[in-house]
Amino acid sequence: MGLKCADLDELRGLIGDCHRCALGDTRTTLVFGVGPSNADIVLVGEAPGRNEDLNGEPFVGAAGKLLDELLSSIGMARNGLYIANVLKCRPPGNRNPQAHEIETCTPFLREQLRLIDPALVVTLGNFSTRLLLATNEPITRLHGKVCHAGGMSILPSYHPAAAIYDRSKRNDLFSDFARIPDLVVSSADETVSAERMNGAEHG
Repeated sequence: MGLKCADLDELRGLIGDCHRCALGDTRTTLVFGVGPSNADIVLVGEAPGRNEDLNGEPFVGAAGKLLDELLSSIGMARNGLYIANVLKCRPPGNRNPQAHEIETCTPFLREQLRLIDPALVVTLGNFSTRLLLATNEPITRLHGKVCHAGGMSILPSYHPAAAIYDRSKRNDLFSDFARIPDLVVSSADETVSAERMNGAEHG
């Protein structure tokens, strides 16, 4: 499914009351994503959980509280970045996303990323990392390492929920997030340099 929307509002309208897979029959609320349409940073999680399904917003439960801590530790707040998930609807019982569900939702996520065009994408957990990097490498090997795929700079990290269940991951999460400010500045500098080069070539 090739998508080309003018903006996020058009994309949200295109998705509509989605029943393209069976999750549309079991969810309470479709969780599209939140944040500025021109955000420098996009966080991509896995799928809505119970609280997200009820509220229609990503990361509003216990994992959301830890996410707020992580952002505060680097002087940021969630209203300054965009937050989305691989899936827009909650899998029943918070089970893992299934392959056909990911395949159905992926065009919507990719169009969100194209429209926002962030300096940095932070993937939280295995599902978003493996999807956007097209890899089977586990997050334990990839977290904290800057990767490039699909024209994007991507920083994989653990999902905050994983650090709630396994507190040993907390330090890694905070260390990974500590890289974000410098990575955004670096990416912005590279973009300016590339634009100047293109300008010189066409001048």
